[in-house]
Amino acid sequence: MMDTYVLKNQKKLRYGITTGTCAAACAKAAAKKLLLGIDSDMITLVTPKQINVNLPVVLEDAQPSDGKVTYRVQKDSGDDPDVTDGVWIYATVETVSEIAFALAKEKHCFFDEQYPNLCLDGGEGVGRITTDGMEQRIGQAAINKIPRGMIFQAVSEVCVLAEYEKPIKITISIPEGVALASKTMNGALGIAGGISVLGTSGILEPMSERAIVDTIALEIRTRYNRGSRSLLITPGNYGQKYVENLLALDISRSVKCSNYIGETLDLLVSYGYEKVLLVGNLGKLVKLAAGIMNTHSSVADGRMEILALHTVLSGGTSMMAEQIMQCVNTEQVLAYLMKWNLKDAVIRRVCDQIDKYVKRRVREKMTVGVVLFSEHYGYLGETTGSHELLELFRKGE
Repeated sequence: MMDTYVLKNQKKLRYGITTGTCAAACAKAAAKKLLLGIDSDMITLVTPKQINVNLPVVLEDAQPSDGKVTYRVQKDSGDDPDVTDGVWIYATVETVSEIAFALAKEKHCFFDEQYPNLCLDGGEGVGRITTDGMEQRIGQAAINKIPRGMIFQAVSEVCVLAEYEKPIKITISIPEGVALASKTMNGALGIAGGISVLGTSGILEPMSERAIVDTIALEIRTRYNRGSRSLLITPGNYGQKYVENLLALDISRSVKCSNYIGETLDLLVSYGYEKVLLVGNLGKLVKLAAGIMNTHSSVADGRMEILALHTVLSGGTSMMAEQIMQCVNTEQVLAYLMKWNLKDAVIRRVCDQIDKYVKRRVREKMTVGVVLFSEHYGYLGETTGSHELLELFRKGE
């Protein structure tokens, strides 16, 4: 469906399409059949990223005499497959009475002043908002703002061609979304019964860092809108297990930031958070001691160099530094530091450097602490003020 490519890590990778683009395409096809009598097997859309896409569409059900048509599109995630890759997305476009249209306005349907004769709702497999803090109201379908605009615009273009101004209802369904919901973050975000219709650009960029950061931003924003001003962050599953099992903290209050620690801190500052505690494994967070805020190995490593430097600065020898440089992971380094009785001194220096760089990143606009642990050695150390933050999170504040 997409013939646009991007080069990533010396590989040619194909773009994919979002659930929002799929929904807009099948809604346009359904509107063309209903209002113009035109059958479609391909729909062309211009995405918000200003990329033209041609999507195959399939007629699912046509009852023009009853004022109702349904088309479907199969989602193609390109070379960055996700849980929704290959699922079928359906759009039903139907004419409704003025009374039904007015009732829809009183319920949970979406409306847009630019398109006064259109309303939009979610059907089977599209999640429903269950808590405050989302851009949609409680009870509304989990169809985000940009996809809503794409769907409204696509159907409106057909209405203009058909010179049709009477009320129309659009319903987006993803039957497989009921089963897929458990594989997404929707439950934690307060979305029940299905998956979301998403997409800020209409396009899925392969191995997109932006998509990951956008997901982190969504969770941060949601928690902020629910009143949270302090947040626990971990790079991944190991951090969350340590937080839950050894620090006895509530992981439901935590957000996984993956390798994007710098961007996560930036987001937290921009939303106005006041207190943040980062807990993670030394193998990842030691990079912060050199100001490396994206900890993915493809961006930078430096783990052994950092630990070798601080070993020497803590009284170690050049021979010790050489041994550290030959290590393949930080667990091996810790074993050496234990043997040399230098672990506490080195970790203390590393924590001091991490403290300096994270505070520089947040520009003293919020209180931030960092706790380091090891898979084999447990708790290692923390930055200034982290103990107070730990106690605060233990109290649930």
